[in-house]
Amino acid sequence: MSSPARFDRGHTDDLMTFLAASPSPYHAVANAAERLEKAGFRQLSETDAWDAGAGGKFVLRGGAIIAWYVPEGAAAHTPFRIVGAHTDSPNLRVKPLPDTGSQGWRQVAVEIYGGTLLNTWLDRDLGLAGRLTLRDGSHRLVNVDRALLRVPQLAVHLDRSVNTDGLKLDKQRHMQPIWGLGDVQEGDLIAFLEEEEGLPQGEVAGWDLMVHSIDPPAYLGRDRELLAGPRMDNLLSVHAGTAALAAVSAQEKLGYIPVLAAFDHEENGSQSDTGADGPLLGNVLERSVFARGGSYEDRARAFAGTICLSSDTGHAVHPNYGERHDPTHHPRANGGPILKVNVNQRYATDGSGRAVFAAACERAGVPWQSFVSNNSMPCGTTIGPITAARHGIQTVDIGVAILSMHSARELCGADDPFHLANALVAFLAE
Repeated sequence: MSSPARFDRGHTDDLMTFLAASPSPYHAVANAAERLEKAGFRQLSETDAWDAGAGGKFVLRGGAIIAWYVPEGAAAHTPFRIVGAHTDSPNLRVKPLPDTGSQGWRQVAVEIYGGTLLNTWLDRDLGLAGRLTLRDGSHRLVNVDRALLRVPQLAVHLDRSVNTDGLKLDKQRHMQPIWGLGDVQEGDLIAFLEEEEGLPQGEVAGWDLMVHSIDPPAYLGRDRELLAGPRMDNLLSVHAGTAALAAVSAQEKLGYIPVLAAFDHEENGSQSDTGADGPLLGNVLERSVFARGGSYEDRARAFAGTICLSSDTGHAVHPNYGERHDPTHHPRANGGPILKVNVNQRYATDGSGRAVFAAACERAGVPWQSFVSNNSMPCGTTIGPITAARHGIQTVDIGVAILSMHSARELCGADDPFHLANALVAFLAE
């Protein structure tokens, strides 16, 4: 069996490129698809009949991508090895009537998406990106990646208690970004985007738009051992999963069908046609089985032998808030990927899953760590429990430890992205 090349710091360099080029879930899946196409994968339409041929394939739907590689001679009941992730990040998203303003300022009306750290969007130069839907039903990606918007904080002179009593932000009143001066004109924002894209006036019939920080990812620290950047929760995992799937597709023999499942809407519950709680993954896996001549019995056998690594970011121990973490579980930056455990099923990991993950890390030669929440604090969750419950497949929650989760700009160890990618290769290629 041939072995894929091991990832190194060049993987982290490439992650920075991927993050900068993916300001929305739609851009993220387009960039992942482009990388897979270069590795020989081809896109399938959900409305077409699927063939039984071997090779790499993928399906795009909105901000989600499901990609898989069928080895030569794979039986219909061949189990899957899945890397699960999500493409969305907490941010500010444009409302249906976007043009607003007050006191001579022109503003853009936004909703708060997910559990974002609101203060991290203040006094930051912001761009605008997402998807435009045209009158003929087609879509156009748009990315205004320059200083277009800004959410200005109130000056300390007008809020003398801000540094003693803390910053208090009202999501409706305080988070609407400015983008100019003058009277509010209905239709201004969309007309501006039509002009940016060279579209006729009135061509845009719908939009899914969001703001993003225009600050590029960067190495940080004296020895450049840290990485700061936007949307690492969870494009770091999407990027690693894409690279790992492309790498294992070059191997001569695989015992499983490797899969990348990157969903949208994890940050608000996953309940959508592109979310992990929707039917997309199950439909794709079943159609793959049936396209290869399989029966329901083959489908049941394949699912029974399938394992999913749900890869999402987790919490590194914080130097200023050590008491918020479990006293004996302190994941550290550059300590390798983390195994995430919660006995109340906020994470799907059990002892059997621990063994699967540990074995993959051992084969990859990468360190790994354990994460569990402080008992006195609620635990977050991921697509892991949803995937396990919806499809009845063994699921293990893992990821990379970061600081500033859900900030407009997050922080991780610069070595951990390629540690994760190498572990995913070992898992997919077993």
